[in-house]
Parts: sequence; structure tokens; C-alpha cells
Amino acid sequence: MKKVHFIVTLLFLGTFMTFSQVSESTGKLNIRGSVKGKENRTPISGVEVTTSSGANTLTDAFGEFKITTSIGEELVFESSQFEMVRHIVRSGENVDVLVQGYSEVSSGRVLDKKAKREMSLHRVFLDSAIFFKKTDIEKSIDFITKSIAELGKQGNKTEFGESLTLLGEVYQFYGQYDLAIASFIDALEARKSTKTSLLLGKVYLLNKEYSNAEATLKPLVKVKKMVPFQSVELFEYLGDVYVGLGDINKAVAFYEEGLKIAEKNQVAPKITDLNSKIADAYAQDGRNVEAEGYYTNSLRLAENEAPQRAIQEQEKVADFYNRKSRYNDEIQMRKQSLFELEELPVENKVARDYPASPDSITSQRINYKIASAYIAQDNYDEAIPYLQKSIVEADSDNDLIIQKDATRKLSEVYEYKGEFNKAFETYQAYVAVVDTLYIRKEQEISRAARFNREIASKQSRISGLEQERELSQSKYDLAVTGQQLIQESNKRKNWVIYSLIFGMVLTGLVAFLFYRSNQQQKLANNLLALKSLRSQMNPHFIFNALNSVNNYIAKSDERGANRYLSDFSTLMRAVLENSEEDFIPLSKELALLQLYMKLEHSRFPDKFDYQINVGESIDVESFQIPPMLLQPYIENAIWHGLRYKEEKGFLHVHIESLDKNSIKIRIEDNGIGRKKSAALKTQNQKKQKSKGMGNISKRIAILNAMYKDKVDVRISDLEQDGTGTRVVFTLKKD
Repeated sequence: MKKVHFIVTLLFLGTFMTFSQVSESTGKLNIRGSVKGKENRTPISGVEVTTSSGANTLTDAFGEFKITTSIGEELVFESSQFEMVRHIVRSGENVDVLVQGYSEVSSGRVLDKKAKREMSLHRVFLDSAIFFKKTDIEKSIDFITKSIAELGKQGNKTEFGESLTLLGEVYQFYGQYDLAIASFIDALEARKSTKTSLLLGKVYLLNKEYSNAEATLKPLVKVKKMVPFQSVELFEYLGDVYVGLGDINKAVAFYEEGLKIAEKNQVAPKITDLNSKIADAYAQDGRNVEAEGYYTNSLRLAENEAPQRAIQEQEKVADFYNRKSRYNDEIQMRKQSLFELEELPVENKVARDYPASPDSITSQRINYKIASAYIAQDNYDEAIPYLQKSIVEADSDNDLIIQKDATRKLSEVYEYKGEFNKAFETYQAYVAVVDTLYIRKEQEISRAARFNREIASKQSRISGLEQERELSQSKYDLAVTGQQLIQESNKRKNWVIYSLIFGMVLTGLVAFLFYRSNQQQKLANNLLALKSLRSQMNPHFIFNALNSVNNYIAKSDERGANRYLSDFSTLMRAVLENSEEDFIPLSKELALLQLYMKLEHSRFPDKFDYQINVGESIDVESFQIPPMLLQPYIENAIWHGLRYKEEKGFLHVHIESLDKNSIKIRIEDNGIGRKKSAALKTQNQKKQKSKGMGNISKRIAILNAMYKDKVDVRISDLEQDGTGTRVVFTLKKD
């Protein structure tokens, strides 16, 4: 439905004496007003009007409303047809809201005369249902049924949702929680509403369905456009949920959040309620000091409210004292409640809603609890007058439950005191009350059964109307759009199919091209990196070999230098031939190693001997290995391990088969070990990084990325004392 984005300033019309009344005892105002379009004074029905203290109502078919509030409270006007409007009550004058740009056309509600009559009657029936909500359930449901029936085939979902929400409220008031839940869920399906969601969460709480209540209420925390009273209620209900789930810390956190909003917006009744509920939560958790502190707050705050609310809070605190066996404090508190209850006007002494609550605060119940506290202290003489008074008052008010309990307890007290004749007489009176109560219970069960049958019949009628409305709406929609669907279906279907096919082909092609480009780029990068690393390996190797030649020259060993250069040139030719290859046969690598170790042994004949062992079953031609992969490790073994060993060492290269597709190459030396070698390095050597070993690590990482873990290298100490070094290569065929 189209929203109107500009709201005209509220106009205040009428006079204080004519249209509103002020209650001297409560300071409440009965405010009247209306909500209409500015241009043509079109009434806007179904607008929700809420006060910051929690009162709420809806505008009727003429756009008018009446609500009880007080000076300083905030009125909030909410509707799906325009943006929220807020107004602070400054006096008892009428409040007329004029919405600029609103009309039946702009709101999408262009109705003929028949439809207007139906909408008008729908609102009248809904107002009548609200009037009988707390006094006559049958009449209230009848009017709701008529309001739904009046919506007709083209019934607006907003009005339909209002009817179902009111039906849920009626069921909730009379304790029919399952029916209330079903009605609220149906109402939310017809029209999403914060008010209805809050009501649904509350009924889940009353029905002890805490998980469902949490799932319903939690999303509302994110709703921004919520009046302060609704926000307070939301956090209060969430606190109740977590009390039910046993999570007291979460419950208190939500209560305190609601309390902040209530204090900020001066929602006085909720400030008292939330202090009381925080105290209840702490008491349930055994945190009595915190509980008593909040009970003290709630008692102080309740004194500023209606006397009935103060008495209610005193009785709750007295129950807390009772649970903690603080009977003197309990008795004192209940006597104060009894005194204040007797000071109330007669019509206010028993504040009972229909149906009557078993927790109603009456003088007979307070007297009974005072007597019970005295009995708990074995003070029977003090208890007897209160029990007798409770029995008399219960009999006068026809409160058979309290009369029964008080009579039975009085009989027990007489028995404790040894006055058996009085105990027997009182017990006979107790039996008579029980018989009367039994007869009444049978009558109540019979009435309840009849009531449930009537409710079921009315609910069945409402369900039938709902289905009929949905069916009529469906038929109407189909009739309006059917012809267009027939004409457009084939064209739309073909367009969708072609679009999907084209989109899938295009997506697949783009994905393939992207993947291929990515793989090619990755391969090119890897090849470039390998080439760069190989180009760094050769100068490094040549530099180390020339150092060896320099050593011969320094010793003036011309024949040794010539022989070394001859072998070195053979080695270099082989190295340069293999420098452009990623992999060479293992046989070539072993030949290079043999020649290299021969050259190094010729330099250090007194430092080490060497040996290369190849398993008989290994076909060295079938395995491929990166060139110059093993040489840096053998060089390290000679230069950093064996060269510093005092006695002659040994370098062993052993190749063995793991399976048909992989072999293991072990390079072992019994030199001084890695730790001791590191300790012998000069400061200059420590500053320089080993390019040979670093390049080998990078080459292995790139080759494994390209060829799926073809090479694996592990380095460890040969002996437990840290001497010697073992390098183990695992090489796969593919």
C-alpha cells in the first residue's frame, strides 16, 4: 500500500469541558480525536493510537477514536498508509490528525458504495466486539464473526488482520491460549504488525512455550519504529522468557534494558513492574540481597500508583519473606496490606477481572496467609482469630477455596492445642464446605464443557468465513488476471528459457576462459620462478668450485689443479646441459653427484670417505629428479659437517625403493652436526644467508605446486647427541 511521506502538523480543536473529562482521583484524561486526509477530510480507519503508558485503541469507520491518557504522555499514531505521528498531550483538548496527500486513490483503496458500506459495518462490529471483550465473550466473538463476514470478497488484509488480532486478544483474556496463538498467527499472515507479534509472544509465555516466545520476540529487537511502551513490553517479555528457560542473567539483562527505556520515557507503571520482576528473578536465583534491594524499590514506586498496585506489590514481597522463613517481616507486611485494603472504597476492595484469578488479593486470603505465618511460628493463639475472620469473610464473598483451606487449617490448630471437640466441629464444617465445593466444581466443569463447545462452534464459523474469504479472493484475482496470463505465458516462458540458456552458456564460457587464463598465468609464473632459481644455482656452484681450484693454486699443486680442472670442466658441461630442464633422469643426477663428491674428496682426502648405494630393484632411468637438487645438501654435509670433524668422517648416499612409484634417497654424514656447525660460524657467515639451500627450498615448493607433491624433503640429526645429519628425499614417478 502506498505510503504518504508528509504529515501535517496536528490541530487541536474543541474545548476541554465539552469533549474531555479529567478524573480527580487518577489525573487521567479521556481524549477524543480523529485521523483524516487533509484535502478532502477522508476518514482513515484502523489507525492504531497508543499512549506511552500502554493504552491503545483503533480509529473507527469515521476515523475517530477515544483514549484514556494524562498530561505529558505521548500519543503515537501508526498505520501502513502513512508515516508514524507523535504528539505530546498538553491539555484535554481534542486531537485531530490531518494527513497531507491522503486519498482513497493514493492509499490504493478505491471502493464502490457497497464496499464502503461493508467497511463501515466492519468497523462498527469491531468496535462492538471491543466493548464486550471483558464482559461477554460470546457477544464479542459474535461481533468479530460479523466483522469478518462484512469484509466481502475483496476484503482488505489489514482489516482482516485487525479482526483476527482482536479475536486472539479475546481468547487470551479468557485463558484459551491455543486458540489465541492460532488467531495471532493467522493475523500475522494477513498483516505483519508489531503489536500482534508482541501479543503472540505474550501468549506463548502464558502457555509456557518459552522457545516459541523467544523465536517470536527476538526479531522485534531490531525493529526501529516502535513506541516506548512497546519497547518496554518487548524487553519485559524477553526477560520473562529467559526466567522460564532458567537463564537468570539474560533475564535480568533484558529487564534492565526495558527499565532504562521506561525511566527515559517516564512509563511509570512499567518502572514498578520491572523493578519487581528483577527482584523475582534474583530471588529465584537465590541472590536474596539483590532481590530485597529491588523489592524495596518496587514497594517505594508502587506507593505512587493506584492503592491496589501498592497492595499487590506488598503481597509479593510478603510471599518472598515467607519463602525465606522471615515470618515476622511477612506478618508485618501483610497486616499493612490488610489495613490499606480495608481503607479502599467497597467497590475497589476486590479487584477481580473476569474470569476470576486464583491469585486475587482479598482480605480473606491475606488473613489466611497471616494465620499460616503464625502457625509456622507455632503461635496458634494468634493464628486462630485470623483464620476465623478469613472463614467469615470467605463465606460472605462465597470464596469456597479459601473457606475450605482456612476451615481445615483451623481444625488442625485446634487439634495441635488439644481442643479436640472444637477440632471435630471445625472438621465437620470443613467436610460440608468440601461437599459444596465439589458440587460447584461439577457445575463449573459442565459450564466449561458447554462454553468450550460454543467456542469451538464459533471458531469453526470463523474458520469457515476465513476459508470462504480466501477462496473468494483467489477466484476474484484469478478472474482479473487469468486472461492476461494466457496471453503472456508462452512469450514469457520462451523469453525466460532463452535467457537462462544464454546466461548459462555465457557464464560457462566466462568461467572456462577465466580458469584457463588463470592456469596459464600461474604456469608461466612458476616456470619463470624456476628459471630464475636455476640461474642462481649455477653461479653459486661455480663460485664454490673455483674456491677449490684457488686452494690448489695456493698450495702450488699444479698437477692437482690441472686434474681438478679437468674433472671440474666435465662436471660443469653436464651441469650446463641440464640447466634448462625441470627434471632429468635420476641416473644423470647420480653421475653428477659421483663426480662432485670425487672432486671434493680430492680436496679433503683426510676428512671423509663417501659411498653411493643404489637398491638392486630400482630402475634409476625411470625416475625423474630436478637437476642440482641433491648437490647443495652434499655440499653442506662436506663443508659444514665433515670438514670440521677431528677424525675422518663418512658420507653415505643410499637409494631404496618404497613402492613401484616412489623411492627414498638418504644422505647421511657423521659430521659435527647442525647445532655445532652453527656455533662455529663467523659473524660474517651468520649475516649471509645460504643461497643454495634457500633456492632449493623455493624450487621444491614450486615443483610440488606444479606437479602435486612430487618431492618431499626432511632433515634431522643422525645421532641423539646432535652429531651427524640425515637428509631424506621422497621422490615420486609422476
